[in-house]
Amino acid sequence: MSTCSGFGERAGRHGGHGLTNFWFHRPVLVTGCNGFLGSWLTEELATSGAEVVGLVRDWTPRSRLFTEGIHERITIVRGAVYDLASMERILNEYEIDTVFHLAAQTIVPIANRSPISTFESNIRGTWNVLEACRQISTVKRIVVASSDKAYGQQQKLPYTEETPLQGRYPYDVSKSCADLIAQSYHATYRTPVCITRCGNLYGGGDLNFNRIVPGTIRSLHYGQRPVIRSDGSYVRDYFYVRDAALAYLSLAEWMDDGKELGRSFNFSYERGLTALEMVHHIIRLMKRTDLEPIILNEVRNEIPRQELSAKAARTVLGWAPKYELEAGLTETISWYRDHLRKYEQRGNKID
Repeated sequence: MSTCSGFGERAGRHGGHGLTNFWFHRPVLVTGCNGFLGSWLTEELATSGAEVVGLVRDWTPRSRLFTEGIHERITIVRGAVYDLASMERILNEYEIDTVFHLAAQTIVPIANRSPISTFESNIRGTWNVLEACRQISTVKRIVVASSDKAYGQQQKLPYTEETPLQGRYPYDVSKSCADLIAQSYHATYRTPVCITRCGNLYGGGDLNFNRIVPGTIRSLHYGQRPVIRSDGSYVRDYFYVRDAALAYLSLAEWMDDGKELGRSFNFSYERGLTALEMVHHIIRLMKRTDLEPIILNEVRNEIPRQELSAKAARTVLGWAPKYELEAGLTETISWYRDHLRKYEQRGNKID
């Protein structure tokens, strides 16, 4: 695995096909384009020459979609995935060929506090996107973002694509349901859909500082001890967002063959880390070993251990990640340092 991704390279970039002009002038819809992963995927699509239409529900000027000028390279439409008529109009008017459905409520504590809005976005939003795609003949492929959380808590690890989906807590259930709905549309209507299940994404542009990676970097940047909400032993398969964006493109290109649609693929580094281990990696890279983490041990209704097998993605898609953990974290730290300094220059401090 190399230490950098060569983001924007053409030949052989995604493994498998290595289609150099696949996205050129291809009409693509990205729901949730102003989200964390959405901004990176949208940037790569625009760089690849795609005619990107980005669906935005809430105008979030602090998103890197706007702060880094990505929005100037795409067409933005306002709307919500749970509005079926709007979805049908967008797909029809822009003659969309490929849909990346990323729009979702992605924060686990918010899902625990407000399950109804999470179900509305994640479950109803998914069936609306799929139903709209079923009605519009131009749509040739749909990639639906599920999550490793869809598997729920399992005795046997790592998760494979054959592991049953059995989310128990609100966010996990919303992902299990959305995933099964996508599978149902393919099985019943032959809707050209595939599903991604990624590990915990990290990287620049995640402005939810309650998450462990951005929260730790911000604390260390300001000379504060980082905070771990759990007891530090919860295991996650952390996955760099730029590798995730390329994985989505790799899957969508593979779907062009029309074979084995309806499948799900795990994407990960196949390396589980505890929260405490991840924090210590960041502490070492930022050279702040004087700042030991504060462990709150107050997490409830979350899965204690998650690990993914990416064997199917490697063997079927020819996919391979481009980043080592240290390289991904180094770029991430650099992004947040720059981001935080810009706010400091304006006389602000991000609390």
